[in-house]
Amino acid sequence: MSTLKELYGKTVKVLSSDPTDAGAEGQVWYNSTEGAFKTVLNFGSWSAGGNLGTARYVAGATGDTSAGLYAGGIPSAIPEGSEVEEYNGTSWSEVNNLPETRWAFSIAGTQTSAIAAGGYSAPLSGYTATSREYDGTNWTTGGSMNTSRRNFNSCGTQTAALAAGGIPPPGTAVSNASEEYNGSAWTSGNSINTARQYGFMIGTIPNAFLAGGSTPGPTTLTNHENYDGTSWTESATDLVTSGGGNNGGGTITSAIVAQGGAQGNTGSQTFDGTAWATSATLATDKNSRAGGGTTQNNSYVAGGGPVPAGTSTATEEFNQSIYSPIAATWASGGALSTGRESMSSAGTQTAALAVGGRVGPPGASTAVESYDGSSMSSAPSLNTARQYAGGCGTQTAAITYANFPVSGATEEYNGSSWSTQPNSMATARRSFASFGIQTAALAAGGTTGPATQTATEEYNGTSWTAGGALSQARQYFAGAGIETSGLVFGGSDNPNVTKYTNTEEYGGTSWTAGGVLPTGTSDLMGCGATQTAALAFGGYQPSKVATTVEYDGSAWSSKPAMGGATAGGSGAGTNVAGLSIGGSPAETGVEEFTGEIVQLDYKTLTSS
Repeated sequence: MSTLKELYGKTVKVLSSDPTDAGAEGQVWYNSTEGAFKTVLNFGSWSAGGNLGTARYVAGATGDTSAGLYAGGIPSAIPEGSEVEEYNGTSWSEVNNLPETRWAFSIAGTQTSAIAAGGYSAPLSGYTATSREYDGTNWTTGGSMNTSRRNFNSCGTQTAALAAGGIPPPGTAVSNASEEYNGSAWTSGNSINTARQYGFMIGTIPNAFLAGGSTPGPTTLTNHENYDGTSWTESATDLVTSGGGNNGGGTITSAIVAQGGAQGNTGSQTFDGTAWATSATLATDKNSRAGGGTTQNNSYVAGGGPVPAGTSTATEEFNQSIYSPIAATWASGGALSTGRESMSSAGTQTAALAVGGRVGPPGASTAVESYDGSSMSSAPSLNTARQYAGGCGTQTAAITYANFPVSGATEEYNGSSWSTQPNSMATARRSFASFGIQTAALAAGGTTGPATQTATEEYNGTSWTAGGALSQARQYFAGAGIETSGLVFGGSDNPNVTKYTNTEEYGGTSWTAGGVLPTGTSDLMGCGATQTAALAFGGYQPSKVATTVEYDGSAWSSKPAMGGATAGGSGAGTNVAGLSIGGSPAETGVEEFTGEIVQLDYKTLTSS
């Protein structure tokens, strides 16, 4: 019998407590406190879901296990189909058909807001570039792709979709072309590095990746490429096993792909944002499945073929069951020395600044306080007392701008002192949304007095220039992200009567509509590192609330409420490590948000 030393190259470690890092997966250790041998296996499982009403393969699919969408494809009885089915987590049901038969195409978006494009359609004379948009009930015509193609990949949303690869006519070579859809038209983007078909694409613009696939022949691929909104770059990590006909779901840091290709390939692989790992086996060995998933744990694949071996109605759902989530929470943090509202902020949960703000009579303050994750301490004061201002950056490289009465004055912080900058904003304002860093900051909306604004301005570290205008003029709203991948949400009219649910996303040039807040809210706080990972909390609806919601790039979802209702404060940090500072009227309270934690489930080894 071989020993662990011989098989693994290491002896069993003796530990007083179980390791908590992902590197523990697959290792064996002796827990001396518990007197037991233990391990962690990151393997998950596939389980059977409800069957499709119509067996088919090379269809298009999106959504997740609670709201799936499956369309077109080649059924058992050729000719091609136009059938569309929706999944509710238990069963599939027939809904309105596509306007034409279509197969080998791709769908991006959700069950109620999807874009289906390209593929092959006999009524449309073979290869097609046409797009169809779905609103949860009806299909309507969208913009046509620049390159007609089949067997390609797509991801994103109905108003911000990404497509790449595939086979254009006459069908003898694979393409490296990529395109982006803005809700009305497709525009050509930079090419992928490795031309391919039947790969696996996941993410949203500007954070997506494409992995695997094949070339005619076929030669299967392991290549993994990342997309940053402009260019494709080769990743340092590839799929463990090459394959075409890949499908699955998740995010760019937590994905699952079920491999297709030749009959007999039932493997799957997971991606944790750093590396691919072999995962669980599927029950069916069909190729050309279609599927989706907004997270790794609500991903599915369904159908598959090929003809004449038999098309499938089977649905399989993935569950990474060896991980146990610890629910997100809010907890009290170290209080401000001076209670205030309508301040600006910068930094992270453990290294933040609370800048200026309203302290009641006499009003605006020059006070700045620094937060280290447990307590507040005095920091160098502003040169100008400010309230209803904007701000962003880090604890040692921050910026604050504007004021009440309305002003466009700007100050920068270097970790030691504040300096007034020679260039002010073009539009003096207050009560606007802000996000970014000191050398790439943004101000949007707000009010100049009686009128709310749509104007956006961008700061490059030296001067302010005009950016794309908001579609909704508003004040008392919040923002998150960076200048090239940010968002704003909520707010109100002037005089703060109508509360808005609008979310708008900014890509560095223009604003587009995003997901809708569950309830119109003004004077709310926000934080987040990117457009696809943000928090909104507190505010007036019309009274003060403790509500917390999280944004994933397409929709807002409920999270645990704050410890107490608050409004008019400021937010810092990320969607998994956020900070709420102060509030109205002149509150000192600080709360810390910790996102859901996924911990390892440990297995005790026995001799049986």
